Amino acid sequence: MTTKKSLGLPSVKWIAIAAVAGVVAGAAAVYVKETGIGNGGGETASVECKLARDRIASVTPLMKGQVAAMVAAYEPRKLMAVSFNGPDGKPLTLDHFAGKTVLLNLWATWCVPCREEMPALNALEKEMGSDKFQVVPVNIDSGDDEKPKTFLAETGVDALQLYRDNTIAVFNSLKKEGLAMGLPVTLLIDDEGCLISAMNGPAAWDSDDAKALIKGVVGS
Repeated sequence: MTTKKSLGLPSVKWIAIAAVAGVVAGAAAVYVKETGIGNGGGETASVECKLARDRIASVTPLMKGQVAAMVAAYEPRKLMAVSFNGPDGKPLTLDHFAGKTVLLNLWATWCVPCREEMPALNALEKEMGSDKFQVVPVNIDSGDDEKPKTFLAETGVDALQLYRDNTIAVFNSLKKEGLAMGLPVTLLIDDEGCLISAMNGPAAWDSDDAKALIKGVVGS
């Protein structure tokens, strides 16, 4: 079992900004509370994720520097309730990405730190995206796809596909799990679909620290 790490102050600051932005934009139920991950009840540890415990132990030392706000999962498990729409508009679950390590990121156009980190996520996907790893950004703007599509086009984000949930159900399901406290929220999920770690707040995902963490999970 891994040791809980506190969320860093810079991330808490950005989460607060995101939460305020959400209130201004009329987004519901985005709140801030400094805590660990995976203590919100809900799904229990999966017997299918026993091997993930060793993986978490091996990569926890890599959660430092630009990704120091990453918090290792106490109980690696599959998040069965997480679902959203794919680029074609059809419903997906995390099972769709079986065999790949996934960096799942929830974002919105009204969330300033979300917007700022999208180019870094795009760069990470360009460099490391493969049949073994994928960045999966899920936009939770209400309404249709026009606003997020326009934002991605205007900012030159060209390597990321647009995944969507305009009902915010995916955020609320992660909130119940104790994983989502504001935006952006990012989950690192291994190729077996098991939760490895989570972060609330933005990060420099194109940094050497982030790449080392991803490589550790993909290659461990």
